[in-house]
Amino acid sequence: QVQLVESGGGLVQSGGSLRLSCAASGRTFSSYFVGWFRQAPGKEREFVAAITWSGSSTYYADSVKARFTISRDNFKNTVYLQMNRLKAEGTAVYYCAAASKVPGRWRVPDEYDYWGQGTQVTVSS
Repeated sequence: QVQLVESGGGLVQSGGSLRLSCAASGRTFSSYFVGWFRQAPGKEREFVAAITWSGSSTYYADSVKARFTISRDNFKNTVYLQMNRLKAEGTAVYYCAAASKVPGRWRVPDEYDYWGQGTQVTVSS
């Protein structure tokens, strides 16, 4: 069992930066594939970024590539999402999710086993 807690959200101006954290409980978290998703009001949850258990491979949605960076510190059981040059369309609740096996379709929310409660990010234009 893994429990995930996101933090670091808030209000930021367009062009600004935020770093989200996803803290996990559970001794085996370091073996999990972790993704970040976001959901804006009235929209479906969408993939943002993902990282393998070792951190050696990362994946990004085209809309955030070159602006966002996902990383992890397995000693701290934490995954991070550094978000730079934020845009107004980035306003959403951001969720981290963990999969015990590498998902075949890592952009699909149903492929993940555990979810956090989310953290609100609001980007003002």
